[in-house]
Amino acid sequence: MSKRHDVPFFNYSALFKAREDEYMEVLHDVLSRGAYILQSDLEDFEKNLADFLGVKHVLGVADGTNALKLALLATGIGVKNEVIIPAHTYVASAASVHYVGATPVLVECQHDHLIDPVAVRQAVTEDTRAIMPVQLNGRTANMDVLCEIAEEYDLVIIEDSAQALGSRFKGRPAGSFGIAGTFSFYPAKLLGCFGDGGAVITNNDELAENIFLLRDHGRNKDGEVVAWGTNCRLDNVQAAILNFKLKTYEQDITRRREIAAMYQDGLTDMDQLVLPPGPNDDQVHFDVYQNYEIEVDCRDELKNYLKEHGIGTIIQFGGKAVHQYPLGFEDVSLPFTEQLYKRALLLPMHTALSNNDVGYVIERIRGFYRI
Repeated sequence: MSKRHDVPFFNYSALFKAREDEYMEVLHDVLSRGAYILQSDLEDFEKNLADFLGVKHVLGVADGTNALKLALLATGIGVKNEVIIPAHTYVASAASVHYVGATPVLVECQHDHLIDPVAVRQAVTEDTRAIMPVQLNGRTANMDVLCEIAEEYDLVIIEDSAQALGSRFKGRPAGSFGIAGTFSFYPAKLLGCFGDGGAVITNNDELAENIFLLRDHGRNKDGEVVAWGTNCRLDNVQAAILNFKLKTYEQDITRRREIAAMYQDGLTDMDQLVLPPGPNDDQVHFDVYQNYEIEVDCRDELKNYLKEHGIGTIIQFGGKAVHQYPLGFEDVSLPFTEQLYKRALLLPMHTALSNNDVGYVIERIRGFYRI
């Protein structure tokens, strides 16, 4: 066994120190210009992210939750409408639907932990207005089937791609399949800022104009109030940091995929574990590994064992699916999702991990099961 050493689940300080001088230069530039709200850095970031994703419009907003709310509002979804979402997601996905007056309808996920298209079809009613796939853990769902269902029932798709920036399905990026896609730039996300941040992307000109007005008190490009709106802007300081980090984002994705491949190689022979799809398991998915979520026997015991040996792990979303919170879903039963929450565990996955760190995690997992 290797000597004990600490492997944090996420290492904010190490990631900052690795590029501290460059970050401080970016911050000094913005602050010295007094460029805080809706300035050129935000416009540059929106343009560069649009180019990266191959979409017409990117609109920076305050955070990922508000990105979902604005996308729903701009699409006209509200009272008496239903929106189908997976129960295996953060509560924010459902909350965004709730707070526009619509009803979240929760369905099962499938073996890759993403929304189950069969369950989506079964959940469609005359009140259904939208499907909200959650592109979880850095993977994009099978959007062919979901788009077919949406077209068949005249539904819109709004993708919660908070965890999937850069992920692709059949070469097409997460967030670009529906009328709108949303992202979060929370610090722990793949592309994270130094606080809260988010974005809505779309190829629909009218929707983009609606969100432009909604995020800034209904003001148009001339600063005139022409509609009801709110205060939901991505501030310029965060935009500048994101724009800087976007320049090396593909390198970050490559490193995450390398780490995922190491986990796969080191753990794939273990019957006690179910691993996520590997980086090269198929030709239609390009996963970016926001998280590395495994299913394990004796999950809680393994988590405690790894903690004793300095390894940080997390049970995603506090260990509860959305319908397991006291939010009015008491009659909802989703056996697959419920079983998943008894077995799922996130291993460390971030670019500050060394190969030795990953090897140590693998070694300790194998040691726990005496393999």
